[in-house]
Amino acid sequence: MSKFIFVTGGVVSGLGKGVAAASIGTLLKYQGLKVNLIKLDPYINVDPGTMSPFQHGEVFVTEDGTETDLDLGHYERFVDKKMGRNNNFTTGKIYENVIKKERRGDYMGQTVQVVPHIIQEIQKSIELESDDYDITIVEIGGVVGDIESLPFLECIRQMGIEKEPEEVLYIHLTLIPYLDCSGEMKTKPTQHSVKELRSIGIQPDILICRSESFLREEERKKIALHTNVRADSVISAVDVDNIYRVPLVFNEQGLDGLILKALQLPSRFGDDLKEWKHMINLLDNPTDGVTIALVGKYSGLKDSYKSISEALIHAGIHTQTNVHVEYIRMEEITHCQDILKLADGILVPGGFGERGMADKGIAIQYARENGIPFLGICLGMQLAVVEFARNVLALEHADSAEADPQTPDPVITLITEWIDEEGHEHIRNVDSQLGGSLRLGGQSCHLLPGSMIYDMYGRSHIVERHRHRYELNNDYRQALEIAGLKVTGTSHEDNLVEVMELEGHPWFLGIQFHPEFSSNPRRGHPIFLSYIRAARRHRETHNS
Repeated sequence: MSKFIFVTGGVVSGLGKGVAAASIGTLLKYQGLKVNLIKLDPYINVDPGTMSPFQHGEVFVTEDGTETDLDLGHYERFVDKKMGRNNNFTTGKIYENVIKKERRGDYMGQTVQVVPHIIQEIQKSIELESDDYDITIVEIGGVVGDIESLPFLECIRQMGIEKEPEEVLYIHLTLIPYLDCSGEMKTKPTQHSVKELRSIGIQPDILICRSESFLREEERKKIALHTNVRADSVISAVDVDNIYRVPLVFNEQGLDGLILKALQLPSRFGDDLKEWKHMINLLDNPTDGVTIALVGKYSGLKDSYKSISEALIHAGIHTQTNVHVEYIRMEEITHCQDILKLADGILVPGGFGERGMADKGIAIQYARENGIPFLGICLGMQLAVVEFARNVLALEHADSAEADPQTPDPVITLITEWIDEEGHEHIRNVDSQLGGSLRLGGQSCHLLPGSMIYDMYGRSHIVERHRHRYELNNDYRQALEIAGLKVTGTSHEDNLVEVMELEGHPWFLGIQFHPEFSSNPRRGHPIFLSYIRAARRHRETHNS
């Protein structure tokens, strides 16, 4: 039977509850415990799949094909464990499950209410796989005081009563602002946040205080006095230049020891963080640096490409390279030619919708014609095909059917039928629901021996995660290959193109899948490792 750690937030959103929860999971994993993490999101959307990245950041895709909150990416990267559909529950998903049960008659004529039915469904979701783990860390989205999160908070309050004291731990993350005018760190917002939490029946056991610098002893004691928390359980979460330092910051303050003591768990392997410390040492000691120009639709909000930016950091760690990313809004690409000239690599990520497709083509053409390492992911690969068809095959009006349904040369199109590796037939059309027509989650890909991407992985069969609707139109495949844009990776029946490489270019790769979702700081990802090495070679060549 699992023990539970509930992580709540106060004062303001965006303080880093996801990173804090993932860091706690990392420390407990290094203590030899089997850890699971769950994110409870208060919004009514069933999942974040159709939400704008400007509103909620990146949509993270799990291998089982679930569109989830970006915090699940932190969970996977920190604890080195694949997440899935049972690691993220929204208010919409909870209510959907309850309404389905009511329609089936499962409640035998009862009046269906928030208490007890919604609360019971939340608890059932939390405990769904708990028997398989020593500790389940549950992060509650939003901020204490929000109307939307009240059912989740009521659920974890009830669980604290139902279970033994050593089976439940409450951790509350708050903000300690610093006022320049007075030169003080103000504890009052934290006091009020804890008061709000206590008013609904939850007394936090540990406070994690986000601040610019470490709390002084007198500040810790003051917070403890006014929140009914022990002074040694008031932990500083100071601003760091890289999120992978957070577990070490917590460990240095004894947070993992506090948790083990409160939950009456033995330390099985001490606090052996050698692997994590070695990783940070590599991060701190780069031997060179590169600049990557990331040209995207949502570049105004860096969280929109969180997994890509993290994958580049991971590759930087394991190639000892300081990777600087220049985010370029695709509408501004014509004014950013100087950045492209200085870039050691150009990356065009995925996205949906026709806006700005032509602008991204400018960056792709520049990379192709100037020998700059280019990585096109999902939509980035598709736009590389469009650019190549227009400027090399001389198909002036070639386009993606997503951008122009009337194009005479739809080099990217909606493949309406395909059969997956399990033999299931999929049918879709332009009127299909967005989620219903996506290729989602882990899909098999066969790599061509002798190709650049085969050398990256060192094998012919891989499984990577997908999130897209449109595919390369096979009617144009032969013409593209004859002209030099080679197909080097396909789906299991060779009917869907997964990878394309440009013949004669130092490093030009288009991939239909999303390798960033499976990148990990402990190892990096083969594609990103190769990409950063190519960027280093480009830099060395042009600086010599």
